[in-house]
This record gives sequence, structure tokens and C-alpha cells, in this order.
Amino acid sequence: MSNPSKSNLINAVAELGKQLSSPDATLSQLIQTESNHNAWFTPESVQQAVIASGLQLTIENLTKWLNRYTLQNHTPQKVGLILAGNIPLVGFHDVLCVLLTGNIALIKASSQDARLIKYVLQLLVDIDNNFAGQYKFVERLEGFDAIIATGSNNTSRYFEYYFSNVPHIIRKNRNSIALLTGRETEEQLRNLGNDIFAYYGLGCRNVSKLLVPQGYDFIPFFEAIESCSNVIQHHKYHNNYDYNKAIYLVNRDKHLDNGFLLLKQDERLASPLAVLFYEEYAYLDAAQTLLAQQSDQIQCVVTRAELNINNQVVDFGESQQPALWDYADGIDTIQFLSNL
Repeated sequence: MSNPSKSNLINAVAELGKQLSSPDATLSQLIQTESNHNAWFTPESVQQAVIASGLQLTIENLTKWLNRYTLQNHTPQKVGLILAGNIPLVGFHDVLCVLLTGNIALIKASSQDARLIKYVLQLLVDIDNNFAGQYKFVERLEGFDAIIATGSNNTSRYFEYYFSNVPHIIRKNRNSIALLTGRETEEQLRNLGNDIFAYYGLGCRNVSKLLVPQGYDFIPFFEAIESCSNVIQHHKYHNNYDYNKAIYLVNRDKHLDNGFLLLKQDERLASPLAVLFYEEYAYLDAAQTLLAQQSDQIQCVVTRAELNINNQVVDFGESQQPALWDYADGIDTIQFLSNL
């Protein structure tokens, strides 16, 4: 791919970014009605995802991202994409990577998130018709040269077996974790609330567990996240909260409850919806060891502490704002696609 071609690509995708970050009447209508198809996709959640995607697609960001690679002309490969549907537009980055590397995307969209991504890609075609032949939505994947599949730990085993004969990236369940030192400000803890509750906690970048120093006082944390209490007004979230609360009460499991979030001491990383696990540590080195032991299950770590770990570390409030080069599971998708 020559530099002029790269420049044209960047300009086209940056124009898409402008349209996403300032939705017009048609896109706004789609944002408002997505909840008719998926109750979790409230207008607020969809708008957050659409605008966040748009704000990343600037000429500066795209140039910084793509200048890391030598994108050369090659025979386009057909890349099967099995997209997740847990949060709005969650699979868009994978599609974008395929398009920008000159390959062809065979997209098996999730039924939970099919309308939005189809509309966004049509916007891109309207900007630059060269993208029209570069993707196709399919019900069944066949004739592919490579695969990028996102699913649960259970489906990943099936994917690993079924796609073993072609180059592939198979993504499993991951969660994010916050490491607190006890010196966090009220604003940092309030921002942590966004890391926990954005998209109702359904994303792999949502914080599902806290690491806290021994004897940690949770009162300032609960006071700071009070600004997120409106999550309980969503009926599906409320149902999960009620269900898990009933289980803990019947089993007499020790837990904390602020009326919209249950906090339970647990060594596991993935907590149920409306529940946040926590684990205490004696020293920062011990916390770092715990993180290292679960590295392959962690998407990102939210903290201000200085850490030497393999996982991506982000500031409070930024777990759901990945840069274009912050790849899921730390696997460089552009490099993978460029080497096909």
C-alpha cells in the first residue's frame, strides 16, 4: 500500500470519525431505537460507544497508529470475523483493521449488535466507495483465509478446534481490575465508578474486581460512586442485583450492599453482574504478584500505582477509552493481518 493510498484511507476514516462524534438525525434515531432490539443498548450507552469511537478516529490518531506498520500491496485475504455483541460497536475495531490492511472482511455479526455496525460501515462506503467491496456480512463463514473470533471461554475451545488449520486470533473471556492504594481522591473514585458501570459492566474493559490494601475503608468508595446509582433503574440490571443479593442472603455470604452494587470478598476475577469482587493485599509487591498470576485473564488494570506488569495500565475513568493501538488481549491485530 503506497503512502498516498494510506493517506486517502486515513482521510476517509477520519471523516467517518467526524460523523460518529457528531451524529446526524438518522444516526441519532438509530441510537435512540437500538434498545428495541437489545434492552442493554440504552440510548445513553449506544451514544457513548458511537461518540467514543468517533473521537478516536482523528487524522492524528490514525497517522500515529498506522505509521507503526509497513502496509504493502498484497493479494487481499478473506478474513472471517466472529464479532461479540456485549457492548455497542465492540467488533468495529477488528473490522477496521481488516479494511485498513487491504483485506476482505467476512463479518458474522452478533444478533445483539448487527444494525449499528452495518450502518457505520455504510457511512464509510458513502465517504469512500472503495470500501464497498471490502466487506460482506454473512450468516455462515466459508472460504476464509484467516479468522478473528471473539467469544466465551467455552466457545473459544470450539473456535480453536474448528479454525486450527488457518491463521487465527481467538479471544476468550477477560475482565479488568482496579488496584487501589487507599490514597485515591474522591474524583478518582468517582471516575472508577465509570470503569465499573459503563455499559452496565458488560464489557471486558469493565472493572469486575478491586485489589485493596488490608483494612481498606470502603465508605469513601461507596460515597464517590453514588453518582452511578441510576444503573439500578435498568430493569435487567436490577433483576441481576436482586438475584445475587438473594443468593448471598440465603447462603449467609458476607457482603457489602449500597443499594445498587454488591461487594464481596472473592479470589476470582470475573464477578456476576451487579457484583464487584475484592481481594486484600499486604504489600504492593504482593498485589503485583496477584496481577501477574491472572495476567492472561486481565484486559486492563486501572490504577495510579507504579506497576511492572504485562497488562495495559490505565488511569481512573479511562478503561472504556482504549486508543486505536490498545489491542484486545494485547495481540497486535494489524501485524497479524499484515503478515497473512
